[in-house]
Amino acid sequence: MTLLTTLREASVPNVAVELASRRVSAAALELRGGRPVIAAHATEPLPEGALVPSLTGENVRDRAAVTAALARVFERIGGRPRRVGLVVPDPIAKVSLVRFQRVPERTQDLDQLVRWQVKKTAPFPIEEAQVSYAYGVLTADGQEFVVSLARRTVVEAYEKVCADAGTHAGIVDLATFNVVNAVIAASAPTSGDWLLVHVAADYASIAIVRGEHLIFFRNRASDADGTLADLVHQTAMYYEDRLEGIGFARVVLAGVGAREDLDQVRRSLEERLTNTQVETVDPRTAAALTDRISAAPALLDTLAPLVGLLLRDRDVVKR
Repeated sequence: MTLLTTLREASVPNVAVELASRRVSAAALELRGGRPVIAAHATEPLPEGALVPSLTGENVRDRAAVTAALARVFERIGGRPRRVGLVVPDPIAKVSLVRFQRVPERTQDLDQLVRWQVKKTAPFPIEEAQVSYAYGVLTADGQEFVVSLARRTVVEAYEKVCADAGTHAGIVDLATFNVVNAVIAASAPTSGDWLLVHVAADYASIAIVRGEHLIFFRNRASDADGTLADLVHQTAMYYEDRLEGIGFARVVLAGVGAREDLDQVRRSLEERLTNTQVETVDPRTAAALTDRISAAPALLDTLAPLVGLLLRDRDVVKR
């Protein structure tokens, strides 16, 4: 199951790793009777400032500390894997939705067209960029594409942490993209549009999905002006005015499971969305846990992007 093309693309491994600003996490997947199961998972905290997500600046500022945390995570899940899928913070990439009335038949020509289009707003020379894209919605105005642009040296810095820990990052992808994947994998097909609000330690991202296609994406730093509820309200207004929105079939909140004010955050969003019920992310329907019947909301938040990456492109039996 794939929603979006990755910053680095290859076949999906059985272990996924997330390098975030405050933690390193990993999960290992097994198929049992055709059903996906998270056989092991672990999380290690990072020292403050060891990893600082940035589109243009240095991200991995204490490589030794991040590598050591990843090595400890591998020990806890049963050993170092040869390949992993790597989840990285949203702020390292610029995500755009671009539309073309005519799509070139040759892949090489389409690649050049996409790069030419995003070059206009790239914050660094396009020659330094890692550009990936995926087909989005097809409208009367043309074919839309979801494009991710990251500085190649930034992506390589995350990959080097994996290499230092003795593994290879075969896939590199953004956190929120894979939370979307996890929600899709864990749910019955949604006929209407739905909204994901993904809150990390240092940023928040909002995605609107129509079917299995992303039609809106926004990321902002956690210290930006305005509350999370304000950001969601602005997004809802844009959705109605510019995206022909008729209301969200569901709203999913991720990344806030460890917060003491979880219920308050949920209520504030429901008020801004005209009392639409807000649910929290739960990837266990997509991939069961073997070590416990119930799991704390913080663990479910941690597992969501890992499960989303591990289940992309897999044919599995859904529970």
